[in-house]
Amino acid sequence: MSIFSKIMDAISWKGTRPTQTGQTPKPAPTATPAAPSPSTPAPAPAPTATAAPVSQFDVEANLAEMAQGKDLNWRSSIVDLMKLLGIDSSLANRKELAQELGYTGALDGSAEMNIWLHKATMRKLAENGGKVPATMLD
Repeated sequence: MSIFSKIMDAISWKGTRPTQTGQTPKPAPTATPAAPSPSTPAPAPAPTATAAPVSQFDVEANLAEMAQGKDLNWRSSIVDLMKLLGIDSSLANRKELAQELGYTGALDGSAEMNIWLHKATMRKLAENGGKVPATMLD
């Protein structure tokens, strides 16, 4: 399992993210509303342009809850984020995560690499349906 998959699973994405084969699990079936009678006009569809996706998951709220009582700077530190999630934050694992996410700089554990990793991880969580504050994306 990839490091990023472990991160997603630790934040409780289990069963809601694409599988290793790229197939997204199907949502639970919903009841189909009865067809309106010919004399009853069909209700107007609800606007969806501003609605959040059903699968959106509040990353910050979940992490904040996990971090209660812990002295970790998970909002900006990839090492602390990984520690919070119970994932080995060793340089070897951060190098693997960097390669998964497409980092092109030196895989040396520098501050530059770690800052990039944190932001890239948050962007990837957002791409996968996570609700991540803009301050954690840029």
